[in-house]
This record gives sequence, structure tokens and C-alpha cells, in this order.
Amino acid sequence: MAQNLSSGQTKGNAIKRNARTVAYPTDSPSAIPVLNEERRRAILDLLTHQGRVLVTELARQFETSQVTIRKDLEILHAHGLVHRTHGGALPAREGALEDPTLREKEKLHRQEKLRIADSAASKVKEGQVLILDSGTTTTAIARALRNFKNLTIVTNAVNIAAELAGTAVEVILTGGTLRKNSFSLVGPIAEETLRRLSADLLFLGVDGFDVHYGLSTPNLLEAKVNRVMVEVAKKTVAVCDSSKFGRRSLSLIAPPSTLEEVITDRGVPKSDLRVLKQAGIEVTLV
Repeated sequence: MAQNLSSGQTKGNAIKRNARTVAYPTDSPSAIPVLNEERRRAILDLLTHQGRVLVTELARQFETSQVTIRKDLEILHAHGLVHRTHGGALPAREGALEDPTLREKEKLHRQEKLRIADSAASKVKEGQVLILDSGTTTTAIARALRNFKNLTIVTNAVNIAAELAGTAVEVILTGGTLRKNSFSLVGPIAEETLRRLSADLLFLGVDGFDVHYGLSTPNLLEAKVNRVMVEVAKKTVAVCDSSKFGRRSLSLIAPPSTLEEVITDRGVPKSDLRVLKQAGIEVTLV
């Protein structure tokens, strides 16, 4: 059954007594008016394609007030269609078992991931040993490290090893059982290989980051490998775009206290940012 999103309409844009409307911005001098419900559906379309929406940008795009947009987002949130955050909204929270493929993840938040990767690469020094877990953000980091001349990268991601093939970077692949949707290697072989190694720095990508609960992933075997990575690395840096905040996946990797630093984009909720900083975790916003 279709859900009615037209309740809670705001003042100031009424054209007819029973059909309050707002205009899309157009190049034509006479913009076509649309119902509040249509605007909310358009917001959902934007959220699907962009991965997040901001109140300020929506107000400008739809030529209406921020108050109106906030009420739109609250109504969509009440219907379970979006997840309301400070300053905007994210897609409705996925289930704890949701485990999208690497190809699906690559389509989301591309610009944020590239900025995160550049920031992460700037923190790497020649001669270091790094661990990169599987994921699209860590794959972007691997690409940003291709020009290093004296660097060792340990990874459980087959696609990351392939990205670094033909470069001067020394690559150690953990071995293990292949997870086809993430191109990652998991299981006791991967865990045992990692336990025999030591690394200066771990860049850890995650599916969920609840600042009170910790870092999580939907796959139990992946979480076990990630936990060993945290154990053998001298410094752990979480690398994730802001859409991962406020989410919990099935399996806990580690609590926030295991982190020295987080690299994320500026869409991170301010309340989460405060919690991280109060815990003494360095946060780099890109």
C-alpha cells in the first residue's frame, strides 16, 4: 500500500486551500508548481542517487525554506523512508545482515572516498608496513599509494593486490577462503598469516560505525580477520564516509577505543564527532 507523505505541510507556500505547492527551480520564467508530496518523492530520488541529502542544498534546489525541508525530512523519517541526521538525511538504515557487493558499493559516495583516500595516503611514509582490509575505500587508498617506492602492503583483498601489481610496492596476500561478493580472503588461513606479521598502520574500512558500540561488518568471518588486523597493527585508522555512522551491522569488529584516528567526510553527525573527540580519537575531515 502506498504511504501518504503529504501530511505536515508548511505555511508560506500555499497556492490553493487544499493543495499547498512549491516550485522546482527551472530556467523558464513560469515554473511548474508541484505538491509537497511530489517534492518529498523528489527528495527520495535524490537520496537514492546521491547517498545523502543536506537541508541547505535541498532548500536552494527547491527554492523553499530550510524549515520546510526539515519538516519534509521529519515526515519521511517518521515513515521509515530516510534516516534523519544533523543537517540532512541518509538512506533508511539497512538491516544488520545487509552485505552489498563490492561493485554495488563502488557506485556510492565516490568523491568522498577519493578525498578520504588522498588524506590517508598523505599519512603514509616510505619504508612502512601497512595493512589494508577489503572494501571500496581501502581500494581507493591502494590506488593512491601506487607511486611509493619502498612500501609493504599486507591485504586480504584480491582486488587490492591486483591494483598494486606492476608497481614497486611489495604486496603480501594473506591467503584464505575467497568471499566472492567482496573479493576478500577470510578464514583460519588468513587469520594465521596475519598473526605472524606486524604492521605500522592499519587502514580499516567498515560497514557500520556506531560511536557507542563500535565498528561492525555483516560477515562473521570478515570480522574475525579484521580483529586480527587490529591486534597486529601498531596504529589503527578507520576510513569511512559519513553514511556509515549510526549503523550497526551483525558482527562487531572492535570498540571505538581501539582507534587512534578516523578519516571521514564532513557529513558526519556533529554529535558523533563530539563523542569521538571526547574519547581522544583524532578525526580528520575531508
